[in-house]
Amino acid sequence: MSALTKKRLQLLGLIFLFVGPLSVAAWLYYGDSGWRPGGSTSHGDLMQPAVPLPQLELQTAEGSGLGTDALRGKWTLVYIGAGDCAEPCREALYNLRQVRLALGKDMGRVQRLFFYRGACCDEEFFATEHPDLFLASADPETRAALLAVFPTYNGIAAENAGRSYLVDPLGNLMMSYPADAAPKGMLKDLKRLLRLSHIG
Repeated sequence: MSALTKKRLQLLGLIFLFVGPLSVAAWLYYGDSGWRPGGSTSHGDLMQPAVPLPQLELQTAEGSGLGTDALRGKWTLVYIGAGDCAEPCREALYNLRQVRLALGKDMGRVQRLFFYRGACCDEEFFATEHPDLFLASADPETRAALLAVFPTYNGIAAENAGRSYLVDPLGNLMMSYPADAAPKGMLKDLKRLLRLSHIG
């Protein structure tokens, strides 16, 4: 091996020492490796610790019972709002539906709940746009007991915040997303949770 070749190899080695780790770090963080440093893994607000939902009996729009134990066994995306479901509500439910559909083969591991107050509902809209959506309400006492576990953000109670929530298959409220959260971030969080989870 000539002296010139040796020098070139040494130069390439030095370049790799500086550029190599940076390239690997960039791939790990921005690529499809599924790894990111702690504190940057979720796009929503993580509940620390997760909060168990109380065992309560809700009512479906048809008047039948729906226990909160129905939220166990699957990951549940929850939206809370008024029963008339105005445009912001419809947009939120649309986003939750699209996130679930985008999970492909894993969509069966996720369900959705619209917990509403007041009169409900535009039956034609929900039957057409959200046929697999749980619609549920509760009497004032039960409603208050359930909403008590949902956090207040910036002084705004959960039923007025327009936020979406994620409940794990054990019935624990674990994440929250603001009204303007990008569905893409929620989808990334769910994909990661489903990949890592052995339940639900």
